[in-house]
Amino acid sequence: MIVDGKKIAEEILQELEKERASLPLVLRLGVVMGAGDAASDSFVRIKERTAKRLRVDVSREVLAKDSSTTDAIHAVLRLSKATAGVIIQMPIPNADEMVAALQPERDVDGLGQNAIVLPPVAGAVLKILQHANLLNEAKLHADTRAVVVGAGKLVGAPAAVLLRDLGADVEVVTKHDGRLILLKNADIVVLGAGEPGLITPDMIKQGTVLIDAGTSEAVGKLAGDADPACANVASVFTPVPGGVGPITVAMLFKNLFALAQGPTI
Repeated sequence: MIVDGKKIAEEILQELEKERASLPLVLRLGVVMGAGDAASDSFVRIKERTAKRLRVDVSREVLAKDSSTTDAIHAVLRLSKATAGVIIQMPIPNADEMVAALQPERDVDGLGQNAIVLPPVAGAVLKILQHANLLNEAKLHADTRAVVVGAGKLVGAPAAVLLRDLGADVEVVTKHDGRLILLKNADIVVLGAGEPGLITPDMIKQGTVLIDAGTSEAVGKLAGDADPACANVASVFTPVPGGVGPITVAMLFKNLFALAQGPTI
C-alpha cells in the first residue's frame, strides 16, 4: 500500500476547518527562523499556505546569522506573548536554548521536555499506522521490531519515543554507525536521515512498513531517504513528496488548535 499523505492530511484539515469556528477570531502562529536558509523559507511558506486556509495569521522572527543566544531567546519570548503557538524552524543556531525558553503551552512542535502535544512527525507516524490498521487497542502487535534511522529532534527522537509507547522493540541507528543491517529484520522502519536514496530494496525485509520522513533535495527535487523501488518490497510505503510531509503539516495545526483552547486540552 502506498500511503496517500495528501488525502489523510485533507481529512485532518477538514476537521480543523470545522473546529476553527470555536477558536478565537484572531489566531496567530509564531515562527522563529534563521536568515538566508532557502530550505527553511520553503518549509515555512508551505505552513503559511495551510495557515491561510485555516484563517491563522503567521508572524515571523528572522534571526541574522550573527544573532546571539540572547537575541534568539528574546525572539522566542516575544512571539510567545503575541501568538497561540511558536515554531522554531530547524536547522537554526541556539536551538536547544530556544526550546528551553519556550513554555509548553506555546510549544507547537512538542520539542520541550514538558511538551503537552505530540510532535507533528510522531503524530503523522501514528496516523499512518492507524490508516494501515496496524494498531490494536492503541498498541502495535506484540514483538513488533522497529528501526528508526536518524536521531534528530524533529523525526528520529520523537518517532522512537512514539514507537516505544506503542509497544515496539525499537532500535535507533544512524547512517554512519554500521547498524543499518538491522533494517533487514525490522517490521517497521522510520527514516529521518536526510540522505536521498540511502535505503534500497535489498536492505529491508519483504512486507516491512516503511515510513519515510527523511526529506531532502536531490537534483533540484524533493527526495526521501528510501529509494522509490522500496515500494515494491514494503507492505506500507510513504512516498516523498506526498507522504509524511502533508500529514505532518496538518498535525502541526492540530497541535496549534489544541494549544489555543488553553488549559482544557
